[in-house]
Amino acid sequence: MAEIDVLFQDTPRSVCCHEPEPGTLVDPGPASSLDALLAALGDVEPRRILLTHIHLDHAGATGVLVRRFPDLEVWVHERGAPHVVDPSRLVASATRLYGDDMERLWGEIAPVPEENLRVLRGGEVLDGYRVAYTPGHASHHVAYLHEASGTALCGDVAGIRIGDGPVIAPTPPPDIDIPAWHASLETIAAWRPQRLALTHWGGFDDVGEHLAALHEELDAAVRAAADLGPEGYEQRMIDWYAQAGEPVAYTHAGPPPTLYPGLARYLDKS
Repeated sequence: MAEIDVLFQDTPRSVCCHEPEPGTLVDPGPASSLDALLAALGDVEPRRILLTHIHLDHAGATGVLVRRFPDLEVWVHERGAPHVVDPSRLVASATRLYGDDMERLWGEIAPVPEENLRVLRGGEVLDGYRVAYTPGHASHHVAYLHEASGTALCGDVAGIRIGDGPVIAPTPPPDIDIPAWHASLETIAAWRPQRLALTHWGGFDDVGEHLAALHEELDAAVRAAADLGPEGYEQRMIDWYAQAGEPVAYTHAGPPPTLYPGLARYLDKS
């Protein structure tokens, strides 16, 4: 299984596009990083994109890739599919979070023709992949088990972990649901995967330890958000990243200003 570093914002190991087999891409990253992705693919023409969810750091390049490769098939959960076909609401929501940085961060966000979609609900077994609905980070999140390698392709539901750094819970608004997230981790564990593949960043073989660490951090994040408030929570994450071996990559993968608002929204609804 290839790990393609798309060099998001010219930073190594912040966004990984996994290629379980030639021509199959899991989360291609944003259009702003498309040149690096295409350079890594070389002469391999992508045949299908498996989206774990539609957040722009994972799926932003999808429409541009389909325009370049018109026969490209895109797998996406049914809750995310309408926003891939018409990304206007997705762009508006992201603009509220990122403001004037939208173009610099994400590049062009192009629509995907409906006929290119393979719409998922979770529970499917398709072409050697098991699909599970895994909400918690996002209401439109799925994970894939690549049966041939025993690799669970987790997107963001298995968190952020870069090199020897800590396991972090990415908690941007608006869909954070902590009980659902815990349940989704149990769904992944029930597959008994040999390896976890994270978009942020790469593959890890210590599956049980990793998932246990994220269960613990999810609960700790909720407590910290309630105790510290927005400025304190942001500083918590800045301090934590500073102790990691790759703080810049962590900052791009889980920008500290975006993390508290998702937890605050969850706490308000709880």
